[in-house]
Amino acid sequence: MTRPAWQDVPRSNLDRFEEIARSEAPELAHTILFQIRREYPYLHLVEDESGEPLALVGIRRAIEGFVSNLTAGAHPRVPPEMFQEFGRGEGLEGRSLDALQAIYRLGVRLTWRRLAEIGQQADIPAPAMYELAESGFEYLDGLVEQSVRGYAEAAARRASERLRLQRQLIELLLMEHRGDVSMTLAERAARIGWELPETIAVGVLMRPAREAVAPAVAPAVGQGVLLEMESEQPRMVIPDPETAGRAETLRRATAGWSGAIGPPVPLAAAATSLRWAETAVQLIKKGLLPQGEVLYCTERTEELLLLPAEDLIDAAARRCLAPLDGLSATQSRRLAETLLAWIETPGGAPEVAARLGVHPQTARYRLRQIRELWGDAIDEADQRFEMLLVLRALRLRGDLAPAQD
Repeated sequence: MTRPAWQDVPRSNLDRFEEIARSEAPELAHTILFQIRREYPYLHLVEDESGEPLALVGIRRAIEGFVSNLTAGAHPRVPPEMFQEFGRGEGLEGRSLDALQAIYRLGVRLTWRRLAEIGQQADIPAPAMYELAESGFEYLDGLVEQSVRGYAEAAARRASERLRLQRQLIELLLMEHRGDVSMTLAERAARIGWELPETIAVGVLMRPAREAVAPAVAPAVGQGVLLEMESEQPRMVIPDPETAGRAETLRRATAGWSGAIGPPVPLAAAATSLRWAETAVQLIKKGLLPQGEVLYCTERTEELLLLPAEDLIDAAARRCLAPLDGLSATQSRRLAETLLAWIETPGGAPEVAARLGVHPQTARYRLRQIRELWGDAIDEADQRFEMLLVLRALRLRGDLAPAQD
């Protein structure tokens, strides 16, 4: 390896270089800060306890540290805390690092210009000064690296704080409200920049089975939708759910997930939408609603009205279908399917037969049996309606064959 030219510079020259550079560091720092303020007038400078701008302190320390390490033969090392703090400040303010990096480049350029003049005063050979320039660019990379670390830390803190505030807002939204909490909601929403909508829908997700091995990736639900992933069942709060394109966007975002989205409700009734979504999720877990997609409760009205009332349906079935008790299980099922088809189908035996996929004569025979078992009660409107609810619930459970189109 080639011996660094800087190591061949006489000690007296190095001492002279360091003496001049360190003595001029405060003035050079002021010059750099003046130029920064001139080119970036909008820049807000934070001051330390003595009232001195932290940027001025950082510039001075950076110059002194660079010179000291260089003349000692060591690789110039960036003082981490100060420049991490600069990056942290940009992150907490929600700004990018572009301006900060431009400022660093400006400072290094001005510093190099002055150090080049000092190098001539101290009789530093040109090859050594070239190495100094290369070290300066490396030093610039180090400044940026430390600031990026601070920036990333601040960004993570901001994201964590936003999630905390978002969780608080979601919890407040989903509470049963007995009084007017619109002002409290507005204050909480303003903290995360969320505009209160007039209507919302609440979704509940089921974590995929692979979650037991690796965390599931949160669905990219898009701007405006509040997503809370820390619960056992993640929840979504969807503003203005009937906005054009919203449903399709959510379908794509939640592809591969199972769950349900409750009906659109006024903002104050969010808990109602949540209850329906949770009811649908329970039916999915029982295998009564399909998995592998996020269902809309408004598209599953029949299932949500009939399936949760299992005990009531069973009790009504024992009463309404009592005439079938003396028959075999096969006979009972066939007549129940025929009875449901007859109630649902306008017309007579041919229409019932077509719906069941049997011969019309078979349908006539079954209908005569039904008339014999129930008598005139089969013509009562209330009785037929109750039978319709019971038989449809049984069909949704899988206890009766599905109707044919």
